[in-house]
Amino acid sequence: MRYAVESWDPAYGTSGDDQALAELDHSVDASVERALSDWAPIAPSPSGDLPPVSFVDGVRRIDARVWISAADPADPDAEVSYPGVCATVGAGAVRCEPGSAQMIEAVVERALYTAAPNAGPISTKHGTYALRPLTDGTPEALYLGVHNHMTAVETALSIDLNGGALVVFDGPLRGREAASGVGYIKTHNVQYLDQPQHRVVGRLGAGERTPLFLIGGHYTRWSWYLRLPGPVSHPLSGVVRLELPGLGTIDDAVTRADIVSQLLPKYASEPHKDTRAPQNLHPIAGLERELRRRLGDPQLLERALRRAAA
Repeated sequence: MRYAVESWDPAYGTSGDDQALAELDHSVDASVERALSDWAPIAPSPSGDLPPVSFVDGVRRIDARVWISAADPADPDAEVSYPGVCATVGAGAVRCEPGSAQMIEAVVERALYTAAPNAGPISTKHGTYALRPLTDGTPEALYLGVHNHMTAVETALSIDLNGGALVVFDGPLRGREAASGVGYIKTHNVQYLDQPQHRVVGRLGAGERTPLFLIGGHYTRWSWYLRLPGPVSHPLSGVVRLELPGLGTIDDAVTRADIVSQLLPKYASEPHKDTRAPQNLHPIAGLERELRRRLGDPQLLERALRRAAA
């Protein structure tokens, strides 16, 4: 078996389709906290001492696109080429308490994603790309393979977090059922609410949330919208969607949603510091920068892959 590194820029076509990651087959019950006719912005009930919070995030980068060649089972004198990608993924956690923020964990892994039969890991001067076999070699499947690997690293890392009452994942929960988990979604690819309730989202003031709604489907979760402090140029400016595992009672979920809604605005970024303000929270932005630094130099890694192929 041989492999060759594609001459195109590794970033070509790697944006992925985040819509494909969204769960489109779902049901929504928006009457779990309030009747539909009573939907209105909610100011979270003040609570006592807020718990510490750990922010978990992951990053990914395709280092090279490869073609893996092997003998054609139907014709031993011919070869069949299979696509693949070599990528680096990283995940880390930042624990925040009043007056302090500290990175407490960081993991970086490299892998080869391909549906090529009998493929193996690729060893280079700068480390080994472990094999992550796939059943499908389409561009969408390769992208999802990288994304799922990153999510798995995030999840494994979060299991080891101790002493934090909240663990905020930058992105949907996607089946992470730990009671301490919170999904933090900055983009709005899916409209979960009917139009009368969706209009309430646009009327939120800074620090206000919508009533909770229950999303059913492959993963059940409590969800709500929250507006972070910052300039409002359109109805969804500064609005994020939050998720909790669909466990416990609605009263438990409301109590936890109020705590989360009081905590997160304290970490909102500012436009003069971050172009993705206020949704790109300060701890997450700092964690992303450090993780991308730890991914390594992409030119050195691509060169190492080309030498290993040669």
